[in-house]
Amino acid sequence: MARDVFVAGVGMIPFAKPGASPSYDVMGAQAIRAALQDARLGYGEVQQVYAGYVYGDSCSGQRAAYAVGMSGVPVFNVNNNCSTGSTALFLARQAVASGSVDCALAVGFEQMKPGALGSVYDDRPTPFDRFEAEADALLQVEGVPLALRYFGGAGLAHMQQYGTKLSTFAKIRAKASRHAANNLLALFRQVLTEEDVLNAPVMWPGVMTRLMACPPTCGGAAAVVCSDAFAQRHGLDRSVRIRAQAMTTDRASTFDAHDMRQLVGVEMTRDAARQVYAQAGVGPQDIQVVELHDCFAHNELLTYEALDLCADGGAEKFVLDGDNTYGGRFVTNPSGGLLSKGHPLGATGLAQCTELVQQLRGNADKRQVAGARLALQHNLGLGGACVVTLYERV
Repeated sequence: MARDVFVAGVGMIPFAKPGASPSYDVMGAQAIRAALQDARLGYGEVQQVYAGYVYGDSCSGQRAAYAVGMSGVPVFNVNNNCSTGSTALFLARQAVASGSVDCALAVGFEQMKPGALGSVYDDRPTPFDRFEAEADALLQVEGVPLALRYFGGAGLAHMQQYGTKLSTFAKIRAKASRHAANNLLALFRQVLTEEDVLNAPVMWPGVMTRLMACPPTCGGAAAVVCSDAFAQRHGLDRSVRIRAQAMTTDRASTFDAHDMRQLVGVEMTRDAARQVYAQAGVGPQDIQVVELHDCFAHNELLTYEALDLCADGGAEKFVLDGDNTYGGRFVTNPSGGLLSKGHPLGATGLAQCTELVQQLRGNADKRQVAGARLALQHNLGLGGACVVTLYERV
C-alpha cells in the first residue's frame, strides 16, 4: 500500500530573461538551498535527488547538487520537455510512496537562450517528426515557430468549432498579468489590458499576438517530499500532502484524430486529470486553486476544458464569466502562470508546486486564495508527457 507523501519544503528563485540570470548550476543550487531552508532540513538527510532540465549536458543535476552537498546519494537527471519539473516531482513522490526512501528532493532549472525553442541535434531524427507531419497536414501556415504553430493551431481549431474570439485569449493574458503583479518572483509584473494584448505585434494574423505566448526564461525551483514518519521524526511541516498524482503520455489519437488540440496533449491532460480525480475521490468542483500550463493563452483555454473545470466548448463563457480568477469558481494561475511568471522549462513544474504549497499553507500574501484546501497542478510537455497533481491542506 502506497504511503502518504508530504511536501515538507519548497523554494524557487526569481525568474529572469536569458542572459540576465546566473548559470544553471548556481540557479539549481540556490533552489535546493531554498527548499531545504523552507523544510528546515539538511542536505545530508535527503536520500535521493531528481534533477530536471531540458537544455544541458548529462549530469548537470550533479553539478547543481554538488554545490549544496556531496553525500553520495543517487542523483537522477530527468528530461521530459516542458513537463520536466513535474516529472522529477512525480519520481521523487513515487520513491517515497513506494517505501524506497523516506525523503527525496526534486529540483528543476533551466538556462535558456533568447528566441523560439529549437532542436539541439540536427544529425538525427527529431522526436517531433510525426508531430511535424501531422501539423503540416492540418495547417496551411509558414514562417511560424514550432511551438507557436502547434498551440496557435490548437487554439484556431477551438475558434473554428466554437466561435471563440481572439479577444478571449487576450482576456486570459490580461488576467495573468493582474495575478503576476502580486508575485515578486514573476518575470513580468506590469499589468496589461485586453487592448494591450491585442495591440501587441502579430505573430499569426487572427490567431495570436506576441503577448499571448510565454517568454523563454531562466530560473530554478525545488521541493522536498517525505513520508509521514520521516516528517514526524524531524519535526517537519506536514500541512500539505500530495493527495493524488498521475502522469500520462500520448495515445494513438494524438495523430489519428487529425485535430491540433489532440496533437498538443488535450487527451493526455484529460486522462491524467480524471485519474487524479478518481484516485482522490473528488471532482473538479472541490478544487479552489489551479496552476496550469499556460505556455500560450490558447493552451490555458483548452486546459480549462481538459481538466473538466468547464464543459467542452464552454471555455469562452468560463472566461467571460470570470470563473478563472478571484471571485470566480477557480483561481487559475495566481502566480501569473507561465505567461507572466516565465517558463524555464525544467523549473516550471516545481515553481507551480511552490505556488500551490504556499497557497495551501496560507502564505501567498496578496495572491492568497481564501479557504484554499485542494489545489490542482497541470504541467504539459509536447512529445509528450503530462503530469497532474492534487495537493491537499491537512
